[in-house]
Amino acid sequence: MLEQFALSLDGLTLSGPIWRLLGNTLVLFVAIVVARSLSGRFIRRTVAAPDLRRKWLVQSRNGLILLAILGLVMIWGNELRTLALSIVAIAVAFVVATKELILCITGSILKSSARSFNIGDRIQVKDFRGIVIDQKLLTTTILEMGPGRSYQRTGRMVVLPNAIFVSEPVVNETATQSYVLHVFSVPFKRDDDWPAAREAFLAAANRHCEPYLEKARRYIGKVSDQLGLAVPVVDPRVTIQVPTAGEIHLVVSFPSKATERGQIEQAILADVFGNHDFSAKGRDKGASEKGE
Repeated sequence: MLEQFALSLDGLTLSGPIWRLLGNTLVLFVAIVVARSLSGRFIRRTVAAPDLRRKWLVQSRNGLILLAILGLVMIWGNELRTLALSIVAIAVAFVVATKELILCITGSILKSSARSFNIGDRIQVKDFRGIVIDQKLLTTTILEMGPGRSYQRTGRMVVLPNAIFVSEPVVNETATQSYVLHVFSVPFKRDDDWPAAREAFLAAANRHCEPYLEKARRYIGKVSDQLGLAVPVVDPRVTIQVPTAGEIHLVVSFPSKATERGQIEQAILADVFGNHDFSAKGRDKGASEKGE
């Protein structure tokens, strides 16, 4: 930036001799003063009516001022053009040098006006996910969580430049502070006993959500009405997805408190996999035991 500023100042040189320009300016001002004096004296001698005389004096004064401005522009035109180009060059150099800072300030204004998140919210921006612990004009600090979609803290702080909020979408995982609908996926092979796993996950989800299911149903219904949306299915569900030919994914959906979704997910997984074996060997073993 300093080099560009120096180059801009180098271009700020006068196109002609300074004394010639100053001399022409002095002649112009002398001519304007003389013309002002002569015109005023002529108007006072020839115009008798006071109102008309005052009108002509004002008009002559304004005309001479306009003539002086045009004369100065003609005399200093090249220098004014050079000055304007230099100011533009300095402005461009300043914007280029401070582009990131301007983007950070813009991102801070954007996230504040949109109310994207507050201190304590859990957000995700690109590959960065965590709890917001500090917000400043240029940066936002989060306490990282991971890996993946887990809810464990890694102990690392991530300082995000606010410029990232200008070009990247922000996912606020705690937009509703009371109850949310949480979803996680469990993969199985086609040979595994996934129908039994589906029933087990549905039973475990119902069991763990039963204490607050009615409260969650009322809260989510109220929020949906306020936003003008259709009320979603709140009761625990287990749906099937087939991402590849050899796999079956069970997608478990259940209501949860916003601050306890990770704990309930882990409780459901521990409950199901701690008491069942859904592998192909386990299914064959169960079938043989029933045959006996």
